[in-house]
Amino acid sequence: MFYAILVSGLIFDFLNGFHDSSNVVATVISSRAMRPRVALIMAAIAHFCAPFLFGVAVATTIGNGVIDPSAISPNVILASVIASVLWNIITWWLGIPSSSSHALVGGLLGASVLAQGLEIIQIPGLAKILLALFISPPLGMLVGYLIMRIVLFLVRKASPRVSTVFKRLQIFTTLALSLSHGTNDAQKTMGILTMGLVSAGFQETFAVPLWVITASAGAIALGTALGGWRLIRTLGGRIVRIRPIHGFTSQIASASVILSAALLGGPVSTTQVVGSTIMGVGAAERISKVRWQVGREMVVTWLITIPVTAILSAAFYMLLRLFTP
Repeated sequence: MFYAILVSGLIFDFLNGFHDSSNVVATVISSRAMRPRVALIMAAIAHFCAPFLFGVAVATTIGNGVIDPSAISPNVILASVIASVLWNIITWWLGIPSSSSHALVGGLLGASVLAQGLEIIQIPGLAKILLALFISPPLGMLVGYLIMRIVLFLVRKASPRVSTVFKRLQIFTTLALSLSHGTNDAQKTMGILTMGLVSAGFQETFAVPLWVITASAGAIALGTALGGWRLIRTLGGRIVRIRPIHGFTSQIASASVILSAALLGGPVSTTQVVGSTIMGVGAAERISKVRWQVGREMVVTWLITIPVTAILSAAFYMLLRLFTP
């Protein structure tokens, strides 16, 4: 059963990179600061390196903070991952930015509560995760708004050639955002795989092995390199018409929120943070500049992801129980 968890976990990680590459490169591509393929390759390399540079605090939160790994069964973990993968595919196909983090948390809750009851939930860890997930989007919008206002003030007398400066600076902000995303998102798979090792009896305690870090980093990097073009188009143009100044400021805002959360062990939705910072940046220039309808779609997806994936995960758990001991 662990090998099924391993394969499905790495597929989830690959789809996470494929799905969320839009978060990292949408603005730099839309502002024409970098060519699409170059941007994706640079982002993929940064995603692979990030977990080795910034530790595994998020993996510990996901794998050891929501559900007691010693009390969880392989069927629960597998059902959770399958539900998360299915939701990622559905939202990618529809071109709606959604949260892999929300999907994974919902999946874990649905299957584990059905299997063991509410007592299996570790309330402090769940509260920490939900706090990070639900505060980060409005925080991203606020930070994006403030940074954009500061930048607009600093360049108020600059010539149009300042756009060239912002284009060049986006190389560095894209790298920073890639590192922050890789630090946060690859660790979710590490937490799941390590939980699987504990539940299958391969480990007695929760500790992320080096091979799990390497495999997870490689899977998300590969997914990022291939790119989710449907979502790149959504984040790159449907919310705000992106120019170099928007790309630069939104990436700084997103990277600061995501990396801070990762270092504190709080898993956040990169999709929601990047989308909200783009809205904040656009609103700082002019409220009417933002296509708020896209934001409403994101909020709806944000609200329904956890309950929908919880239901899907519970259904998959019942199916697995029919075919496994």
